[in-house]
Amino acid sequence: MSLTFSAYIIKYGYIAIFSLVFLQEIGVPNPVPNELVLLFSGYLASIGKLDFVIVLITVITADTVGSSLLYIIFYYFEQRVLLKWPHVIPTSKLAYFTARVSHKDRWSIYVGRHIPFLRGYTAVAAGLLKLPPSIFLPAVLLSALTWSGGYVIAGKFLGHEYIDVVSKLAIGKLALAGLVVLCIIGFFVYVCTIA
Repeated sequence: MSLTFSAYIIKYGYIAIFSLVFLQEIGVPNPVPNELVLLFSGYLASIGKLDFVIVLITVITADTVGSSLLYIIFYYFEQRVLLKWPHVIPTSKLAYFTARVSHKDRWSIYVGRHIPFLRGYTAVAAGLLKLPPSIFLPAVLLSALTWSGGYVIAGKFLGHEYIDVVSKLAIGKLALAGLVVLCIIGFFVYVCTIA
């Protein structure tokens, strides 16, 4: 994580953590991945700069509120949003998640919220499918407990080892992104040779 964002989180504490997690959950691109913000927050709790319980409450609340806001927007204003900003949500990703969430159960929401890079689309798909809040909200709260809370707990237990893990995490994400690109290219080459 850059020194600028580290200093921002240290200076503004819980408000900074809440805003970074919340913005990421509503789909606003963040130059620092949520995972790093969450791990760093746990690390700050481990060295006594922040209170661990308040950090947990902050990230779980930001995750749940952000995802729920996205769900509500698409639940009530789906057509207006899709017509006004068709480039914001790629239809291929949306179709994939709509199919995954269409089982209309809590577990499809919960699992969808744990797929990196695409977890926000689960809330969008749930809103578009008009899943009842009684199904969506508990699943989102549970996923916030395990995803965001899990990263904060990991950051607390890692303590000073946090820095080593973050550098390895960055290399792992880069390798995963490269693998995804290679798979997509391979798929297109395969489709083109069959056609």
